[in-house]
Amino acid sequence: MKTKFLILVIVLFTAPTFSQTKLADKFFGNYAYVKASELYEKAYEDGDESLHVLTRLGDCYYNNSNSEQAVKWYSKAVEKHTKTPAEYVFKYIQSLKSLGNYNEANDWTKTFNERYGIERKKQATHSTDSYNDLLSSKKNEIIEVINLPLNSDLSDFGSFVYNDKLYYASSKNASGSGLYAWTKEPFLDLFQVDVEENEGQLKFGTQDAIKSSNINTDYHEASVAITKDGKTLYFTRDNVTRKNNLDYDRKGTTHLKIYKATKIDGVWKNIKELPFNDNVYSTGHPALSVNNKKLYFVSDRKGGFGGTDIYEVDILENNKFSKPKNLGDKINTLGREMFPFVSKDSTFYFSSDGHLNIGLLDVFKSNIIKNLSAEPENLGAPFNSGYDDFAFFIDSDKENKRGYFSSNRPGGKGNDDIYSFSAYECAQIISGIARNKETNGVLPNTLVRLINESGKVINEVNTNEEGFYTFNVDCNKKYIVVGSKQDFLEDKKELILGKEHNNIISADLFLEPLIKNNKIVINPIFFDFDKWNIRTDAEYELEKVIDVLRAHPEMIIKIESHTDSRGSTKYNLKLSNKRAQSSNNYITSRGIASNRIISAKGFGEDKLLNNCANGIKCSDEEHQLNRRTDFIIVKRN
Repeated sequence: MKTKFLILVIVLFTAPTFSQTKLADKFFGNYAYVKASELYEKAYEDGDESLHVLTRLGDCYYNNSNSEQAVKWYSKAVEKHTKTPAEYVFKYIQSLKSLGNYNEANDWTKTFNERYGIERKKQATHSTDSYNDLLSSKKNEIIEVINLPLNSDLSDFGSFVYNDKLYYASSKNASGSGLYAWTKEPFLDLFQVDVEENEGQLKFGTQDAIKSSNINTDYHEASVAITKDGKTLYFTRDNVTRKNNLDYDRKGTTHLKIYKATKIDGVWKNIKELPFNDNVYSTGHPALSVNNKKLYFVSDRKGGFGGTDIYEVDILENNKFSKPKNLGDKINTLGREMFPFVSKDSTFYFSSDGHLNIGLLDVFKSNIIKNLSAEPENLGAPFNSGYDDFAFFIDSDKENKRGYFSSNRPGGKGNDDIYSFSAYECAQIISGIARNKETNGVLPNTLVRLINESGKVINEVNTNEEGFYTFNVDCNKKYIVVGSKQDFLEDKKELILGKEHNNIISADLFLEPLIKNNKIVINPIFFDFDKWNIRTDAEYELEKVIDVLRAHPEMIIKIESHTDSRGSTKYNLKLSNKRAQSSNNYITSRGIASNRIISAKGFGEDKLLNNCANGIKCSDEEHQLNRRTDFIIVKRN
């Protein structure tokens, strides 16, 4: 008996919370984040600290760009539930950053990488993975990516363009004959090819080894950087002895070094090793600052943060350089940072598997040259794929941005391939008029929200006196437009945009009034057969009545419930009374004073809306018309 009583108490205690959460889910699914958060918070106050409730609360505020509240609820989720899915930790980190809590965000980023690294890399190989959405490009750009015709079935990577010549590394084996043990491919050499852009299309000339006296050896050469005057070239090479043999350290490892060459009569000559190279650690991947006064490079030398870090040196006169300086923890992590590049606007690009990414090496950009506290930004798809994406180069002077990157993503021709990309601005307009669905009259001062495909509110405006609204949006994306106004039902439109620049998409909104002929009119409230308890779908409708009552504090109503003619008259009267009282109880449970509902009465089958009385054969739809609950306004002001 005690056990049965305990079970009964638990059921009575948990059932309202469960129902409330289901109702909150329904509002959340319709982008009604304010109402949903109210209901989730009520469930939390009633003792529901489930992962679902806490993360949904975080999402409600994250999607409405309320970072302070998002941090509050995501924090509760990650502290209470150690197995919080990665996407919520990601949004928690983003919310912390938006509040300027960078130290805490960095700590959680490290935790994220440690906790979800393997899972994240597995997930990122699928096109449906949430990270492809979270980290996709957020600009008004159409980006076209092309696998270059010069790629071979071996490794080709590391592009750099100077004076319409593309320099890159390849295992095409122009000079050496051996195989590199790690890849079972020939060693890398440097190549060059003339490139011409004609009507937006790239055309390539004959590929050939780099024009030099002795840059390419029997071993690896890669990663080119050329000064603005075209007279000096920096490149990476295996540590080679004067006799053209690999030089090994005590552990039998050969390391990379950076060399420079000078152009004389169109040929690269006078190869010199840079003085900050080391025989024990690797130094490679050179990149130049815009003014050519700094050289950036990658090294696994002591004192770094992780596997490989990015460093900088000042370029001095007479082949002298300053002491190498680590770029710090805004760039470098416990993982690998590689392939730096500085564009003409001094944006710093690099690849990393240590920052929050889609998987393996991703390309990032940073404003660290101008702002030492700048946070790196993942370039997203299509530059990053879940595989190794690296060696980014961009010509930021052109109107349509043109550049290259390298990747070992599926669908290529070889191990690593070079891809070109072109990015151009593409913008469209969504506009429309908010109207009263009953009268077709315009509705000024209607709130219209623009929601992206992931459910986040990215913009909102109020309609003008003519009911007009407009949004500037990105091409080739999906949006939801939602119109809402006091005493009206919301209306929403789902829009899938194409790639046509400056296209205008019309999306008129038709809001149905909730108050008609002194009634609060909602969709029919359905009850289970022979039941009077309020179902979730009925709660959803009753919340509209509650919203009207909250908006009009002086309003007083009465509730009248009706049945169809099926069943006995006495039974129908009793059932309708119970249903009217259930509606009354739900409304007052949501904070509406009981004296604002002067009566909750059932009329059974006494007030049929058609002639479907006893003995008359009617369809289910005709009977349904008579099963209704009316909310009649007795006093409005």
